[in-house]
Amino acid sequence: MAALYEGYTLCGLAPAQNLSNSGIQGIEEERDSDHVVVTDSTRSVMLYKVSDQKPLGSWTVKQGQNLTCPAVFNSQTKEYVAVSDNKVIRIWKEEDILLDKAFKATVSSDVWRVHCVHGGEPVVLFQRGAVRLLDSLLAAPQQPINEVLAEEEAIRSALLCSVVSVRGPGAEEGAQALPLPRSLLLALPVSEGLLEAASALVLDEAHVAVVGVPHPSAGAGKGNYCLITLPQMKTPSALLVSVLKQLTLWSYSNKLFIPHGKTLSVIPYECPKSSLASALGKLRQAQAEVEEVQKEVEGLLSRVDIQVLQPSVGQLAATLVSRSLADPAFYTPTTLAQIVHTQCLCHSVCPDLVLLALERKDYFLCQLCLQFFPDIPEAVTCACLKAFISIPDVDAEKASLDPDSISFMETLMSRECGQVGLQNGFSPTSFEGGHSEDKETTPIPPEQICPVGLHKAVLLNEVLQTAYSDTFLLPHLKDLCSQHVVLFLQYLQFLYQRCSQDSFPQMHGLRSPSLNQIMDWVCLVLDAHFTVLVMTPEAKGLLLNLHSFVKSQVRLVSELGKIEGSLQELNKMKVKKDVGQYSIEVIELF
Repeated sequence: MAALYEGYTLCGLAPAQNLSNSGIQGIEEERDSDHVVVTDSTRSVMLYKVSDQKPLGSWTVKQGQNLTCPAVFNSQTKEYVAVSDNKVIRIWKEEDILLDKAFKATVSSDVWRVHCVHGGEPVVLFQRGAVRLLDSLLAAPQQPINEVLAEEEAIRSALLCSVVSVRGPGAEEGAQALPLPRSLLLALPVSEGLLEAASALVLDEAHVAVVGVPHPSAGAGKGNYCLITLPQMKTPSALLVSVLKQLTLWSYSNKLFIPHGKTLSVIPYECPKSSLASALGKLRQAQAEVEEVQKEVEGLLSRVDIQVLQPSVGQLAATLVSRSLADPAFYTPTTLAQIVHTQCLCHSVCPDLVLLALERKDYFLCQLCLQFFPDIPEAVTCACLKAFISIPDVDAEKASLDPDSISFMETLMSRECGQVGLQNGFSPTSFEGGHSEDKETTPIPPEQICPVGLHKAVLLNEVLQTAYSDTFLLPHLKDLCSQHVVLFLQYLQFLYQRCSQDSFPQMHGLRSPSLNQIMDWVCLVLDAHFTVLVMTPEAKGLLLNLHSFVKSQVRLVSELGKIEGSLQELNKMKVKKDVGQYSIEVIELF
């Protein structure tokens, strides 16, 4: 059940005629959760600050006039809206003193209630079921209002808009409380007494609050009320359909507002997260549930027509992810990995899956999602990058990752491949120093040593191969801290130099980033953080290395450009059809 805390009195009330009539028409939230507008059952509207139990304003209509629906606050215009004598709409501001001098307009049909969702435009609900936006209604107040309800129907609850026959039980009671059915009143946990009338209000998806008037036979004194909270039944509509015509219970920002005798009480509450199974003591251990889900999913995924079940697979994944986010003890990594492997899933179908995997540090599932999901948003891609780059290498090595991806990086990081070799036919050191030393005596430069561990590198490679748009990726890349940017650029430099060496064996069939993908990410990271990198002392050497590397690539392109003309001439030459046994031809290139 919900936890009820010690209450306090917000204000006094005019004496009610009977226990089931509270003397209050309605309570509405005002500018924030600490301000409410209280409308009594006769002529007054009052503004209160709840935490101080302090009245901030009061407005009253003339003697002989009556407010016929609760006042609401229009947060767009900072105005109050109420209805008097069923047809007169009144609008005023907090600084107005007399309602009679404020704006008013008479409409052509009786108004039942004015509704105003916080931040939205007020909506007028008429007694015969028609609905109009306030602004459009005030533009022509005497416009005809159509009747939506049948002749024998009427609105009994403005909050539920629950349409019932006026000829049904309780119709003759008019504005008095409409009691709950006897079967429900007897079922409520109120010791040995009975309730004469009761009102119910939904607190959240799992709890209902009920306030009731004890039956005279219980011997309770005048003014006594009882308040209970209980878990929702499987059919809560049976309880809520028979509410009082005038509710005696309101709830805003985890506070219950209850008229009690001559006072309006405020009772703070808290609804704990719970389930019916745990309440009954029948909740199984999480491990036994993981096992049960795994068995059922394996049976589903073993079907030959799995592609036909794609919508069901997506719904299953979304359900498992939602349960895992809500319950820290529940997680099914193997099942989720199997679902991703079916390729029946994408990010848009289950948008919380990657974030769940990051939260649970399930890096294998992250890797699978990056491999199989073609629609991962750039924000999620950057979230993965930030998570991977910040993982301690010790923790990353514990993750079980794709074997092919690991094989690629093991070969790339091996010492045999680490010797300084030719890059696209040219040695970058020869361009800078004019000569190269013996490989046997030349130590491996720092940029030839991988700055991250094996598994961490594998995860970063998955990010490099994810589809993205430069426009959407750049803003998120700027969230990386300078330390991580430097480390990422060092890794990209290492990766490009190794993959571009002629001595590096081509490993076809293994998942690995291409040279174009690596260089694209280098450019993106530099674009996003160049100013910061220039001002970072630790990045000076890295930027110089990248500058030197770019110069070598420019030199390479320049050398290739010198033979472009020769290659074009060779392409233009026509080969003779019959050259006999052999032929000797002299080709003059210059």
